[in-house]
Amino acid sequence: MIGIGVVGYGYWGPNLVRNLIEIPTAQLRWVCDLRTERLAGMRSRYPAVQITEDYEELLRDPKVDAVCIATPVATHFTMAMKALRAGKHVFVEKPIAANARDAERLVEEAERRGLVLAVDHTFIHTGAVRKMRELVGNSLGQLYYYDSVRINLGLFQHDVSVIWDLAVHDLAIMDYLLPERPVAVAATGMSHVPGEPENIAYLTLYFPSRLIAHVHVNWLAPVKVRRTLISGSERMIVYDDLEPSEKVKIYDKGITLTGSPARHGENIRQMLVGYRTGDMTAPQLDTTEALTRELKEFVSCIETGLVPTADGRAGLRVVRILEAATQSVNQRGAVIELQSEKVMA
Repeated sequence: MIGIGVVGYGYWGPNLVRNLIEIPTAQLRWVCDLRTERLAGMRSRYPAVQITEDYEELLRDPKVDAVCIATPVATHFTMAMKALRAGKHVFVEKPIAANARDAERLVEEAERRGLVLAVDHTFIHTGAVRKMRELVGNSLGQLYYYDSVRINLGLFQHDVSVIWDLAVHDLAIMDYLLPERPVAVAATGMSHVPGEPENIAYLTLYFPSRLIAHVHVNWLAPVKVRRTLISGSERMIVYDDLEPSEKVKIYDKGITLTGSPARHGENIRQMLVGYRTGDMTAPQLDTTEALTRELKEFVSCIETGLVPTADGRAGLRVVRILEAATQSVNQRGAVIELQSEKVMA
């Protein structure tokens, strides 16, 4: 049995607890939170699980093999580093840390100690996104663009901007789906609440090829939208996470070009653009809860030594983009080059 402690029993912590209780090879030993009233409810529902307000008490338990961290972003680095130094495997909410340097240090520490470091990029474990990865690799042809909209009214955050709160999901999905990594990012954003972080932002990501990505996130929209378009030379995907069924639709649509600039010289107008319209299909999707799959994978990686789908390096790549996007917003949309994945400061 893999002994596990959960730190943070606010918004996401109860979901972690509910899933961990159901994993046969895991034993939830502790839940830690600073707010006593939260722990009281925990005690009545799961009497066999120990509760504490002292994180160090949890770390001192030799039967705790791993720690799941569901606390505010600003605390991720400190809590994760303490757990790693105590010899515990770590599963941490997104984003992995509040800056790239701290994310790098966590990756280095975990790799040096041979510990599993997983980041809660929940969406990449959904049946919809896993199916899209299969389609991107086999059915779309040359990729043209990735375009996502993630907007709603609230919830305004005080400690992070809408980029770090919402765009992190789309960046994690992109990191999982796309066969190449972005090399630069430009972003614009604005805050409409004095003294608070940006509540609306637009990110554009550039890749080595002619692939381009755009992400729109907003806390100040009258409707909730969770929609992504991925276009390729052969087919296109529309992913609507709010659809109760048929979340992923594949369109056999696109363009065909007759002639070429080389044939017609500079007279590119002579090229003819044709439009291909075929069928729409909606594949059957795995309906397993994403967090269930994700936590089972985390426990399995501890047992086998395999690398999680969203490991520390995936978390680091996403944080580097978030940090560069924030820098770009502060410079009114300047293009910021991204650090190579191979570089560790």
